[in-house]
Amino acid sequence: MRILNSLVASRSASRIEPTGRVQFPVAWSFLMDRLDDLDRHIVACLSENARATFHEIGSRVGLSAPAVKRRVDRLRSSGVIRGFTVVLDAAAAGQNAEALVEIFCRGRTSPAQLRELAVQHPEARSAWTISGDGDAMLHIQAADMSELERVLERIREHPSVERTRSVIVLTRLLDRHGATATSMGADTGAAGKSAASPYA
Repeated sequence: MRILNSLVASRSASRIEPTGRVQFPVAWSFLMDRLDDLDRHIVACLSENARATFHEIGSRVGLSAPAVKRRVDRLRSSGVIRGFTVVLDAAAAGQNAEALVEIFCRGRTSPAQLRELAVQHPEARSAWTISGDGDAMLHIQAADMSELERVLERIREHPSVERTRSVIVLTRLLDRHGATATSMGADTGAAGKSAASPYA
């Protein structure tokens, strides 16, 4: 029950880079087995830049813009593509302290209860149930170490929390997914815009 449950959608910040990313379901490897080579190539293009136009993608995969749009629409409607993301610069947004916080709860705690705990803290960017001794893992971003310490104190005050164990992030080496998910728009384009461009 503690494995692979995503609890909290990533939160937004005030400053973003212009390059978008695509957000995919947890069972990504399973879904990829159902795609053909053109679908995978389109997905790779959108993963690099979700703001690319259908014409730009088509020129790379050897399809017309309308054909790319039809495939992207099918990927969206089938649930392969859940949404679109933007890449945040945490330091530019004033978030200079980052930690992974393992939560240990008293007794049995459901994923719904853990999610409710996590959403109470705006500094929680993501949260997951996990295997092992702990019950959940929270990704926390704060302005500085003092604010991070205050967040940890608030988390420990929750009646369900027995204790926490924190790991401070020193250097971010790789971030493939960005930080902020945006909802899907109307069926006029990949991100609810014109058929010519996901973000036109």
